Amino acid sequence: MLGRTDSRWRLLFILAILLVVGMALVARLAWWQLVQRDDLAARATRQGTVRVEQLSRRGTIYDRSGTVVLATSVDRYRLVAAPDQIGLAERRRAATVLSELLGLDPTGQAALTAGLVADKAYVILARDLDEAAAARIRTAISDQDLAAISLEPEPARVEPLQGGAARTSLAAQLLGFVNRDGVGQYGVEERYQEVLAGKPTVLLADRDVNGQPVLDTAAILDPGVPGSDIRLTIDDRVQLAVEQEVLAAAVADQAAGVSAVVLDPRTGEIYAQASYPSYDANQYQAVAAATPERFVDPIVATVYEPGSVFKMFTALAGFEQGTITPQTRIWDSGSLSLDHGQTRIYDADKRAMGRLKAEDIVAYSRNVGAARIALGLAPTTNEAAAILKAVWSRFGFGAKTGIDVAGELAGLVRDPAISRWREIDLANGSFGQGVAVTQIQLAAAFGAMVNGGVLVQPHVVKAIGTQDVPPVPRAQVMDAALSGTMVDLLSHVIHTVPWYRDKTLIRGYVMGGKTGTAQIWDPTANNGQGGWKLNRYNNSFVGFVGRDQPELIIAVRIREPKPLLIQQGNLPLAVESYELFRRIASDAMTMLDLPAPAPTPSSGPSDR
Repeated sequence: MLGRTDSRWRLLFILAILLVVGMALVARLAWWQLVQRDDLAARATRQGTVRVEQLSRRGTIYDRSGTVVLATSVDRYRLVAAPDQIGLAERRRAATVLSELLGLDPTGQAALTAGLVADKAYVILARDLDEAAAARIRTAISDQDLAAISLEPEPARVEPLQGGAARTSLAAQLLGFVNRDGVGQYGVEERYQEVLAGKPTVLLADRDVNGQPVLDTAAILDPGVPGSDIRLTIDDRVQLAVEQEVLAAAVADQAAGVSAVVLDPRTGEIYAQASYPSYDANQYQAVAAATPERFVDPIVATVYEPGSVFKMFTALAGFEQGTITPQTRIWDSGSLSLDHGQTRIYDADKRAMGRLKAEDIVAYSRNVGAARIALGLAPTTNEAAAILKAVWSRFGFGAKTGIDVAGELAGLVRDPAISRWREIDLANGSFGQGVAVTQIQLAAAFGAMVNGGVLVQPHVVKAIGTQDVPPVPRAQVMDAALSGTMVDLLSHVIHTVPWYRDKTLIRGYVMGGKTGTAQIWDPTANNGQGGWKLNRYNNSFVGFVGRDQPELIIAVRIREPKPLLIQQGNLPLAVESYELFRRIASDAMTMLDLPAPAPTPSSGPSDR
C-alpha cells in the first residue's frame, strides 16, 4: 500500500507563498493607485493629449506716419491630408479635384498626387493658400467631394509695397523677413523679434486617431500676448525715391552695387536706407536658394575702406591740435617718400599742385597734403597715430553705432598702441586707406561734425505700440564752436571745385560734402596672395543739405562702377557719387516736411 503524499507543512508553505504574492500584488496596486496616481494619470493624459503652441498675431510695421503698412501678417492656410484613411482610387480622385480647385499646372498636380498616394497618416499638400482658395476647398469638403482633407491656419508675413526695382519689396534689406516658424530674420524683423512676435497661445488638445491635435475643443493653458506694432522713422515716399535713385545709378555705372542712407543729424532718425541689388521679402525662399547674399544690408553689415571722405577727420585732428587752420599752406608735391625711403605715396594724378591752403588740400582731395597734415600732428609718428586714431574712436569708428537692426558690424581700426604704425600706415589712414568702416558709421560721424559736435545714435524705430522710443543719451565728441568750421570746410569743397559745384549744388539750399575713391583689396588675387583690383574702386560721397543749416546727412556709396574713361587720376562715371547725392537730396528736401531748424553753432554759409 502506497503512503500518502500530502503534508500539512507543505500546504502551509504553499499558502504562505500565495499570501506573500497576494500581499505584494496588493502593495503594488496600492503604490500605483495612491503614490503613483498623479504621475500615471499625467502619463495617460500625455498619451491622449498634446501641448500645442499657436503663434500670436505678429505686430505690423508702419512707416513714420503710422498709416503706411510696410510689413504685416495675413491669414493663410496649409492643405493637409490623411491618405491612409481612404482607398487609392479615392486618393487619386481627390488629387484631381484639388488640382482643379487650385488651378495647378501638370508639375504641381504631379507633386500633389504623389503626396496623396503615399500611405501616410499626415501629409502637407500645399501651403500659403489664401482665403479664396480655402473657401473653395471648404465647399468641396462640405459637399463630400473630398475625404480625409482638411485646412489648418498658417499666418504669413507679407510686405505689400513694391520696391524701387523690379522683383523687390520696399525696404526689404532694412526690414528683413519672417520664416515659416514665425521667426524674424535680418533687419528690423530679427532685431525686434520678441516685440513683434509677442507670446504664443498654449493649448492642451486631444489627439485624433491619427495622433493629430483636435484644436476645436482644446483647453487654453496660456492665452499668450499679441505682438506689438512698430512705427519706423522711415518715410515711405523718400524710401521709394532713394531705391529708384540707387537703381538708376547702378544701371548707369554698371556697378556691383549702390547704397544710400538719409539721416537726421540732430536726432539720428533715418528717413531712408536703401541698396541695390535688393530682393522681394515675399519670395525670401527663392532668394535664399539663388542669391542669399542679398539678405545682408550693405549699409550696416558690410565694411570697406572709405577713401578720401576720411580727410575730413584728418583736417579735424589738425584743427583740434592747433597744427593747422583752414588757411595754413601745405606743400603738395605729387608724391611723398616715407619710412626713410622704403615706401612712397602719390596723389591720384601723380602731379604736384604746389602750396595749397589746408581747405583746398581737402577740396581737391590731395593725398600728399593729407599725409603731411597727419604726420605733423605730433613730433613722432606714434604720437601722431595715437591722435588720429583717437579722433576716429570719438566719432564711432571701430565700434557699432547701436542702430536698431540686426547684423551691424563694428568695422576694423588698427590701434597704434597695440600694433605700432609706420609712416606709411599714418599716411594711408589720413586719406581713408587701411581702415574699414560701415556706411552708417560715416553718416553718424558726419552728422556729429555738422550738428554742433554731438554723436547721435542712428535708429529706425520711432515707436513701439503707442509708446515713443526714448532717445539714447548723446555724446559730445568735439567742440561745438569747431563744428561751424567743419560745416564751412564741407561747403568749401563743393563750392570751390568746379566739377563738384556743377553737379552737386541745388539752388536755395546750403550744402556741403566730401568725396571718397578707395581701392578695393581682392584677397583671391595673385594666387591667394591678395592684391588691389585694377581700376575698380568704392566711390562715395557724404554730405549735408538744408534750408539754412544742415538738416539731412546723406551718405552714398557706388561699389565697383565701370569708368567711362581710364586715365591717371581721372575715372569719370556716368553718374558720379556727388550727382547721386544731389538727386537724393533734392528728393528728400522736396518730400519731407522737416521742422524749421533752430539756430546752432554749426550754421554754415548760405549757397553762393
